[in-house]
Amino acid sequence: MSDNISILMKQRKSNQPKKYDLHRTMSYRPAGAGSSAATLEGVNLAKTVQKKKESSWLSWKKAILILFIIIITPLLFIGIWDLRNFSSASQKLFGSSNMFSLLATSQLKSTNEGRTNILIIGYSADDPGHGGAKLTDSIMVLSLDKSDKSGYMLSVPRDLYVSIPDYGKAKINEAYQAGERKTGSTEGGVNLLKDVITENFAIDIHYYVIVDYGATKNIVDALGGVNMNIESPDPRGIYDPNFKPEEGGPLKLANGAQEIDGQTALRLTRARGSTYGSYGFPQSDFNRTQNQQKVLSAIKSELNWTLVLDPRTNSKIFAAVADNVITNLEISEVIPIYRLFTSVPNDQLKTITLNNVNNVNLLTGHRTPNGQSALVPAAGISDFSDIQRALKQLGF
Repeated sequence: MSDNISILMKQRKSNQPKKYDLHRTMSYRPAGAGSSAATLEGVNLAKTVQKKKESSWLSWKKAILILFIIIITPLLFIGIWDLRNFSSASQKLFGSSNMFSLLATSQLKSTNEGRTNILIIGYSADDPGHGGAKLTDSIMVLSLDKSDKSGYMLSVPRDLYVSIPDYGKAKINEAYQAGERKTGSTEGGVNLLKDVITENFAIDIHYYVIVDYGATKNIVDALGGVNMNIESPDPRGIYDPNFKPEEGGPLKLANGAQEIDGQTALRLTRARGSTYGSYGFPQSDFNRTQNQQKVLSAIKSELNWTLVLDPRTNSKIFAAVADNVITNLEISEVIPIYRLFTSVPNDQLKTITLNNVNNVNLLTGHRTPNGQSALVPAAGISDFSDIQRALKQLGF
């Protein structure tokens, strides 16, 4: 009987509604979700990936910014340094330190055929002890053709006997000094020399550059020396003892390629082997003009934008030019003339001396009324027709 009672009670208990604990934690399941745990994990994973992407992008932005600062800061520093160096030199050379004038480039003057002619005048005004300091030791016409990137360096012998307006017949190296004395200005000296060259050679001169010889030494030293190839007919090379100890002493160079410093380059542009014991200068002043042309070509070979934009070297180059050069170039023409000059390959920059134009000597010796030794056209005194014809054939 007791067993029956137990069975009845269990049945009754099982039929009663279930009671729930109101304090028991209920699990949350989103409506319509088949797998709540997987979905929640997916959402969290997406958020994590998004945060990582954002963090990665921020890191890249920071890296780019740091890299930009690392690159731009030195360039800015160098630019300011360059600007200071140029401004200082520009003020001396052009009377203006306005950088915008430099960048606002203008078209160069030229002939109808696109050739720009620059008269380069070398004298020794930097050397007060030099006799006849304002007599032009070197006269050169640098002619550059922008169309075919070619050019000529024509050396005019300083002993060339010419007619100088309002002065009479004299050596051409007296023209600049005569014009300067008459007008009391550099411009007057240059204009008189330009008139003589234009009249006798039929060459239009667009610009001029007057160079104290000291510039040669300073520029070559600023470049760290230049490479020269000495080609003397004398197997010993060249030797000229006509230099004082403070000038570097006697000039002595062996034949062949070698690097020379500024002092040596300066002596080379002045040496002509006229002193007893000299050798390697069989044509005296013609050899000197040839060496002047070689030094200019050697300087040109060293010039490049990397060097010009390097403030460690350009300060010396700018200072050497500003302290020793006078020119009628405008500041806005500096970059165009530099580009034109450096665009002509050295093998396309031909050298010309009037005693050897296409293997023809267009000059002959002459004795002036006061007994000086001079040079005149082979066609006759004051007859420059053959010289003009030869220069025209070359493109002048």
